[in-house]
Formats: sequence, C-alpha cells, structure tokens
Amino acid sequence: MMNRLAIRQLAYFVPDVRLAALAHHRLHGSGPYFIADHIPLRRCVHRGVERPLDHSSAYGQWGDIMIEFVQQNGDGPSAFRDMFAQPGAQGLHHVALFVDDVDVAIKDFAAAGHDLACRAEMNDSFVFAFVDTVATQGHMTELYAPVPQLTDFYAMVARAAQDFDGTDPLRPIQFN
Repeated sequence: MMNRLAIRQLAYFVPDVRLAALAHHRLHGSGPYFIADHIPLRRCVHRGVERPLDHSSAYGQWGDIMIEFVQQNGDGPSAFRDMFAQPGAQGLHHVALFVDDVDVAIKDFAAAGHDLACRAEMNDSFVFAFVDTVATQGHMTELYAPVPQLTDFYAMVARAAQDFDGTDPLRPIQFN
C-alpha cells in the first residue's frame, strides 16, 4: 500500500515541540517552524472511544519533506500514548500520506491487517487518521486527503523554508 504513496511528512513525538524544533534547526538547518498550540479538534475517536485530544505541533521543512514535532498536553489515552506511554518518551511517531479518501484508505489498511488507532476531525472539518502500522513499519501512518487547506499549508511551510536564513526559527500560528 505505501509503495504507491509518497511520504509527505515525518512526525516525531516529543515532550516539548519548541525545544525539539530548535534542536533540529540547529543540527540540520531545517525550518522555520510554525508552532500551533492546543490544536482544536471537533472530534477524536481513539481505538473506538471518543476522547479529547489536546496536542501542540511544530511544522517545518527539511529539504523536500515536512517535519512535525508533536506533544500531547495531558496524559490521557491517544495514538501518541499508544507508542510513547512513559513520561519523557520520544521518537518517530508517524509518517503522513496523502490519500484520495481517508475512510476508504482506513478500510484498505484494515484489510491489510492494520487497525485504526485514531480518526479525528478539526473544527474546519479537516479529517486525519492514524493507522497502527507499528508492527510492520515501526511507526504509525497518518492519512489525510490533499484538500486545499492542507496543500496550501504545506506550500506555505515550503515557501518559508526557501529563503530561511535562520532568523526567527519559531513562528506562532493558530488553527481554528
């Protein structure tokens, strides 16, 4: 399944998105990073149970790929805690793929033996899902459709990186 789809993003679960983004910037020259705190979700279903999910992310460009650092603000069950349950645990959490239809892709992954870990909807109706591919890939796989609000965001992050001279590596953004 993944051999047909290009990886669009690498995402790392970390205790602090700002510290992680700065460290990656200093080591690799990536960025700038756009920081979204407490990303609002209309709905989040984790392992079949509707649950709140308060998380923050830093998004930046590293060459041709987007890098995301994500932290969970709280200790509740989530697709993040599925992999990183211990306080301070961190590492590669997921790769993100563009798919034509998230729900169809979820069914395709399920048919291949991969359970749905989380399906969430943002306030603007944007849908993303985490499929549990840990046993075969070592990480989750995030699925989302390349709708304009997503592709425009990816393009904005990539454009910011083109002329990035290292000044102001952390930049606040807000999702509604």
